[in-house]
Amino acid sequence: EEKGKLFRISKEVDKDWELSAVAKLVFRKIPDERRPALLFENVKGFSLPVVTGVLGASRQVYAIALETELNFEEIFRRWSRAQADPVQPVVVQSGPCQEVVVQGDEVDLFKLPVPVWTVPHDPAPYFTSPYVIGKDPQTGARNVGTYRLQLKGKRKTGIYFGNNLQDLRRIIDKNEKQNRPTPVAVVLGTDPVIGLTSVSKVPFGLDELAVAGGLRGKAVEVVKCKSSDLEVPATAEIVLEGEIPPGIREEEGPFGEYPGYMSQGGPSFVIEVKCLTTRRNPIFQAFVSQMPPSESSCIRGFGFGVPIYKKLKYDLGLPITDLHFKTAGGSTAYLVISIKKENEGQPKQAIWGAWAVLPRFAKFTVVVDDDIDVRDSFAVDWAMSFRVQPARDIFIEPNTLSVPLDPSVPITGPVSDERRALGSKVGIDATRKHDFPPIAFPPREHVLEVEKRWREYGLHRIS
Repeated sequence: EEKGKLFRISKEVDKDWELSAVAKLVFRKIPDERRPALLFENVKGFSLPVVTGVLGASRQVYAIALETELNFEEIFRRWSRAQADPVQPVVVQSGPCQEVVVQGDEVDLFKLPVPVWTVPHDPAPYFTSPYVIGKDPQTGARNVGTYRLQLKGKRKTGIYFGNNLQDLRRIIDKNEKQNRPTPVAVVLGTDPVIGLTSVSKVPFGLDELAVAGGLRGKAVEVVKCKSSDLEVPATAEIVLEGEIPPGIREEEGPFGEYPGYMSQGGPSFVIEVKCLTTRRNPIFQAFVSQMPPSESSCIRGFGFGVPIYKKLKYDLGLPITDLHFKTAGGSTAYLVISIKKENEGQPKQAIWGAWAVLPRFAKFTVVVDDDIDVRDSFAVDWAMSFRVQPARDIFIEPNTLSVPLDPSVPITGPVSDERRALGSKVGIDATRKHDFPPIAFPPREHVLEVEKRWREYGLHRIS
């Protein structure tokens, strides 16, 4: 808020239709460089306010959450340092997250202002920014991840994984083999770096709370849960303590997902809530997802871009200058990489390197020269229009892993159907392969001089 990136809405809003519509139109109407997080102070029928966009209303908000500059190289370095030198959390005796404790039958999740996001298709309100904490029953390693939770009852939610590769899903599988429930704690709102870590790709076994400590430069303070041996951030706004019972599946979904389409529902796990703890005056946090641009696409773009940037530039030594997951592709399907290439093989090497890091993403991968701004769609389209010969520069790889929840994969079975994992990929080398004629545009010094004189021309009145 001190940086002018939080906008308060005092008008009463209905969380069952209005809140999501306001949030989506803010993303649609306000450009990234001016877009703020939103604090809905007056939610109809509830005393708790709702905040959205505090992690990824814009690229600038993301940088503020990390306490760094909006520079991909600096953001990459921050993440790399955090994973190389994680700071283990420290246990404290008490924290604001347990100022209010509600247990057993007194728990009522319907008292929380959980929004309905995709009217009229979502079957229920959804928690969209839960940081779900679990522990590996064999190693004791902690895991923190974000999964959508469908509100199912006063003390019950659904939880959706989408595939068997999610870290918490592995933990559940280990417990189910022993017919044991999986204790979980659901954190709703806390230090932003914990949220950013929860939604990012952190190697399995590396404690996300320790990585969050590395990002912040100091240990995350945690307190022991009231109903289990799990620990949660002491600064959390709201915590749901519960367990995932073995062998129980219930229908979950459909839900409006990040590609901009409804995802199919199906049988899924449930969380049975035993205890609810909060601050005295908590704020309910939610992610804006569904049709991009969205908060989730902003966060995902950085979270998925960092490991690819590391692999290409530092592990493979490629002269990468920038990369960007395009928002229109949900920050998963469409990747643009810029390179100051030294030989003709490097663009294809960059494409294959990106696919090796995240095999399910970057369905379309385009490599451009370093004079192209990867975030300027016009510039990228221009490069593809006039630096590409399709027969020479475009290749298609069939039978590759598909983007998760991609509706172009024509399978009508359950979401667990493994055939949904197969798709194809397109690689495009949009770099110059020979000497090109000069660009037909005024020289840089003339452009800069005209920009200085813009008001003198009176053009500021129409631009």
